[in-house]
Amino acid sequence: MSSRSAPPESQLNQMESQPLHLADQQLAEIQRLSQMFPDLPVEALVKEDLLRIGVSFTRESLRHCANFKSKSYFIFSFDMVPIESMDQQENLRAPEEIQLVGGPWSFNRTTVSVRVNPHSPWRIDLAGDSLHLFCGREEISTVELQKIPDYYQQNLESGQPVHEVAPTIEWGYLVYLTAYRKCQYFGFKEECRFCDINENYRQQVAAGRPYRTVKPMDEMLEALSIIDNLDDRSRAYTLTGGSIIRKLRGQGEAEFYAAYARAIEERFPGRWIPKAVTQALPVAEQQILKDAGIQIYHPNYEIWDERLFPLLCPGKETYVGRSEWHKRIIDAVDVFGAANVIPNFVAGIEMSRPHGYTEPEAAVESTREGLDFFMSQGVCPRFTVWCPEPLSPLVKDQAAAGESQPPAPLEYHARLLVAWRDTHQKHQLPVPPGYGPAGSGQAIFSVSSFMDVIRVPQ
Repeated sequence: MSSRSAPPESQLNQMESQPLHLADQQLAEIQRLSQMFPDLPVEALVKEDLLRIGVSFTRESLRHCANFKSKSYFIFSFDMVPIESMDQQENLRAPEEIQLVGGPWSFNRTTVSVRVNPHSPWRIDLAGDSLHLFCGREEISTVELQKIPDYYQQNLESGQPVHEVAPTIEWGYLVYLTAYRKCQYFGFKEECRFCDINENYRQQVAAGRPYRTVKPMDEMLEALSIIDNLDDRSRAYTLTGGSIIRKLRGQGEAEFYAAYARAIEERFPGRWIPKAVTQALPVAEQQILKDAGIQIYHPNYEIWDERLFPLLCPGKETYVGRSEWHKRIIDAVDVFGAANVIPNFVAGIEMSRPHGYTEPEAAVESTREGLDFFMSQGVCPRFTVWCPEPLSPLVKDQAAAGESQPPAPLEYHARLLVAWRDTHQKHQLPVPPGYGPAGSGQAIFSVSSFMDVIRVPQ
């Protein structure tokens, strides 16, 4: 950390209207948590804070960002405001990810997914021809962006841009294939309360983005062919989309997603590590995915807590049930191998209002119980940092009641990083495959810091 440095003159007027006291509070909290957990990289604390409360952009920085790889909105909004509230067209100009490097705080290179929040005390500004991250008046680091990949500048025969069909994240490492852009839990009050997948679809279409509910198979293969020809950075793909609880085009969930995997693996054998995110499926349906070529299976359990799971995931509780969901995750070890079963949970929803925990330590202890349950059986959960998306039921319901829905406090995230790291080490698990390099200064997984804090065997 460093002495304070002033931002560029271009932003003095804008900063007058910013709540600088919030920035001071954030900096003080990072200082406090750095002392409480001295073996956590400060880069990870800043990264978690950027993910949970978002980042703002000045007009000058957005003009600069427009020349680099922009947000693709590959499945959820991952923003703190809806598109209609983005006065600077951040939805079209903000970058997909940023890398924090050097600067007054001497950062190791840290890759962070961008979550737009014009009211955030974290701000990206342009000084000369380079970007910098500020918290209030304090400069933190230099900000680097990813160049627009050659394949992002290509269109399919249909005219559809490649990046709308097969965008990449994790600094180009992962091709993200959202085959089905909606979820069948929505519309019946069964959707996960933290999720905005269907609402994000609607706002993107209203904003003019060429979204389609189901991505055509031939277009996905065409997009991947272009990436295969022009790119040497991507190493894995994730095949995913909303839950299918009835039928979609005559297929159940396993067969729907397996059909894409089968076609990709037949066309590009061995080109990418094949991963799939689905519900926790019965073993016979897991085998369909495995036979189609999927190597890594993500049956996301969302939240461990027994009391909160049915409140926050009502559809999953009704159709599968918490205990059965967990059983199917463990059953998947015999299908995919323990190291290749990597369920996700949404870090922070344990503290969502009105039903969640109010103390970070208690929330993390609940989640640690789940980590120990899975890791003791060779299964390594990973997590995505929750930011309260304004179109999600959790936020809308609170707003309707005249209440706010703040993110989990940064202390929760610091405690969780320690709990995850130490539990992973206790059970002597390998680095999860399919996420690229691990360790501070190396990790490219951008929606949480678990890969930044993992203890890599020497």
